Amino acid sequence: MGALAGTMAGLLGIGGGALIVPVLVIVFEMQGVDRSIIMQAALGTSLATIVFTAISSMLAHQRRGAVNWAIFRKIAPGIVAGSLAGAAVADVLASRTLQIMFVVFMFAVAAQFARGTTATAAHRRLPGGIGMSVAGAVIGVASALFGIGGGSLSVPFMTWCSVPVRQAIATSAAIGLPIAVASTAGYVVAGFGDPRLPPWSVGYVVLPAFVGIVAASTLAAPFGARLAHRLSETVLRRIFAAFVAILGVRMLWGLL
Repeated sequence: MGALAGTMAGLLGIGGGALIVPVLVIVFEMQGVDRSIIMQAALGTSLATIVFTAISSMLAHQRRGAVNWAIFRKIAPGIVAGSLAGAAVADVLASRTLQIMFVVFMFAVAAQFARGTTATAAHRRLPGGIGMSVAGAVIGVASALFGIGGGSLSVPFMTWCSVPVRQAIATSAAIGLPIAVASTAGYVVAGFGDPRLPPWSVGYVVLPAFVGIVAASTLAAPFGARLAHRLSETVLRRIFAAFVAILGVRMLWGLL
C-alpha cells in the first residue's frame, strides 16, 4: 500500500489516504485494536505517512519547476488552520461515524477519478487572499477528517481556476505537506496517552504501520512524478478508482 500510495502521490498529486486508511482499518480490525478509536488511529497514521510522501513528491515536481509557490503561500495559512480544526473534530466524533463518512468520501473519489481526467473546465481566476484562505480551510478540514493529502480537492479547485493541470498536480503535492504536518500534530495531541491505543503509538499515530508505509511510499513518489510528466494518466486513474471503490465496499461490509 505504501508503494502504491507513493506512486499515486507523485502521479496525481494526492496523498494516498484513500488507499492507506481503509487498509489500516482492516489491519487494525484483524489485530484487535479497540473499535472505538480504530478510525482515529487509521486517520492519524495515514496523515503522518503523508508528511514524507508529500516531501518526496514535492521535491520531485520542484526539480521540474512545476510547483507554483505563489499559490502555495496564499493557501497555506487556511490549510494549516483547517487541518488543526479537522483533527479536533475527528477526535470527538465516534469511530463508526467517521467510517461512514469515509466510505461516502471513497465512493465520491472513485467516481471523480473514474472520469479519467484531472482537468475540470476552467471557469475563473484564482480568488484573492480571503478566498484562498477559505478554500484552504475547507481543504484542510476535509483532509484531516479523511486522512488525505488534499489532492482530490485541491487539484480540481486549481484547474477550475484555470491553473494548468500539471502545475496543479505539482502544487497540490506541495500543499499536502502543511496539511499532513498540521493534521498529524492535531492527531498526536488529541490521542496522546489514550490507553485504548495499541503499543508503540504516539497519540493516534501507530508507529509500526507508519514506518512500513513510509519506507515504501517515499521511494515510490518520485516514480509517480516521472510518470506524471511522461504518460497519459487516464487508464491509471480508472484502475485507481476501481481499487478505491472495492476498498469502500469492504469498509461498508465491515459496518453492516
